[in-house]
Amino acid sequence: MTRASLDKQPHEVAAMFDDVAAKYDLTNDVLSLGQARAWRRAVAEAVAAGPGDLVLDLGAGTGTSSLPFVEAGAKVVPCDFSVGMLTEGKHRHPDLPLTAGDATRLPFADDTFDSVTISFALRNVHETDAALREMHRVTKPGGKLVICEFSTPTWTPFRTVYTEYLMRALPPVATAVSSNPDAYVYLAESIRAWPDQPALAARMQESGWSKVAWRNLTGGIVALHRGYKQA
Repeated sequence: MTRASLDKQPHEVAAMFDDVAAKYDLTNDVLSLGQARAWRRAVAEAVAAGPGDLVLDLGAGTGTSSLPFVEAGAKVVPCDFSVGMLTEGKHRHPDLPLTAGDATRLPFADDTFDSVTISFALRNVHETDAALREMHRVTKPGGKLVICEFSTPTWTPFRTVYTEYLMRALPPVATAVSSNPDAYVYLAESIRAWPDQPALAARMQESGWSKVAWRNLTGGIVALHRGYKQA
């Protein structure tokens, strides 16, 4: 079984997600205690895509995260660098234009998308700042970026409980429901190592995004960050 390391070498991360593709969505629902679907709805509301909009859904995996944009009448390009995830997604959603791509070297022209979004995948990218700059490059002037990512709980006692859950409860639960439990140990470690809300906002601003703000979900377990490309 494949487990990536925290230096996030692209081939290791891609191989790890290839391993877990078949049961990835089910495992996420179990490990998030059912919250994953609510977080996806919050992303769709923040992107607020409508008919005629073109949305880039990065780290889309099997394409589940792209479905709300299709339902809203927008055109969506689900993009991921795990061929295993994309293959699984093609079986489930044959009509989606699933596309292979690296977030640090996106295969799209400048100023292409009305909105770009990435959910629970930015922390797995080898070069976060390069990815933020690439997302900025492919967004139309006046367009929007929405990042949904695990973050730092705002209430200190809850933060302690959450950390204990990640490192103690998550591995045995993952063993029961996932095809690659070691992958979820990596994912837990990557969550602990990820920047908090203000730190990610600062990196977005340094990468060219303006009007950067964030909103906490589930007490800060997850944060929605938003930024705009200046018109």
